[in-house]
Amino acid sequence: MRAEAGPSQPTGGAEAGAASADDPAAAAVSGDLTSAAYERIEELFISMRLQPGATLRTQDLQELTGLGRTPVHQAVRRLAAETLLDVQPRNGLRVSPIDLARERRLADLRRDMDRFVVGAVIARMAGNERARLHHITRRLEDERATITLDRFNMLDKAFDKFMIQSAGERFLDRCLRPLKALGRRAGFLDITRVSGQQGLDETVGHHLAIMQAVLAGDVARAREMSDRLVEFGLTMLDRLEQNIDPALLDVSFGLDGGQGGRAM
Repeated sequence: MRAEAGPSQPTGGAEAGAASADDPAAAAVSGDLTSAAYERIEELFISMRLQPGATLRTQDLQELTGLGRTPVHQAVRRLAAETLLDVQPRNGLRVSPIDLARERRLADLRRDMDRFVVGAVIARMAGNERARLHHITRRLEDERATITLDRFNMLDKAFDKFMIQSAGERFLDRCLRPLKALGRRAGFLDITRVSGQQGLDETVGHHLAIMQAVLAGDVARAREMSDRLVEFGLTMLDRLEQNIDPALLDVSFGLDGGQGGRAM
C-alpha cells in the first residue's frame, strides 16, 4: 500500500492547519486537513510503512503526508487515543507494535461490535445506503480474480466506513475503526509474508459473504459471516506467530539493547 492517500496532495502547511476559532471557514479547512492527515497516517500504519515498534517524530509524519504541523499534530492526538501511536514525552512517537496476545483479546471485542453493526445496518438501511453497498459489492466481485492487496484494502476500508456510518452510532467511529486498522495491518503482514494470494482470496470471500448477507437483510447469516471473518483473523494471527520473525512484529526486537528503530 502506497503512502499517498490519493492523487492530490494538499499543500497547506501549518498555516493552513492553524484555523481560528472565530473563522468557521478556516476551521472547516483545518478539519479537512486533520482528516486527511489521519487517513494518510492510518494508511502508512496499515501498510507497515510505519514499522511496528519504530520511533519517529511528528516532523517525519509531516514529510510523509505532505501536510503541516497542526493537522498532523491533531491527527497524532487521535491516533494516540486509539492506541495506534504512543506519544513518548521527550522521545517522540512510537508505532504500536503487533502484539499477538492483545490482538487475540481484542478479537472478542471486535466480534461483539461487528455483530451489533451488521444488525443495526440491516435495520436502518434505506435506498441510498443499499445502492452504496451494492456498488462496493459489485466492484469487489468483479475485481476478485485479479485484485491486489492494495486495492482490496481500499475497498475494505470503504466497506468499513459504510458500515460504521450506516449503523447510525457515531461512537463506533472512535472505537471500531482502530480495531479494524489493527486487524488490517496484521492481515497485510500475513498476506505479504505468509499466506500470499490464497490468503487474499480467502479474506475477499469472507468480506463478500458479509456484504451479500447484509444486502439480503439476513441478520442471522450476516452475524454468522461476521463471526467467521473474526475467526479467520485469528487464524492469520496463528500463522504470524508460527512463521514470522519477531522483528516484523516489533522492530525493537531486532536491535541491540531493545531500542526502537526509526519508522522509515
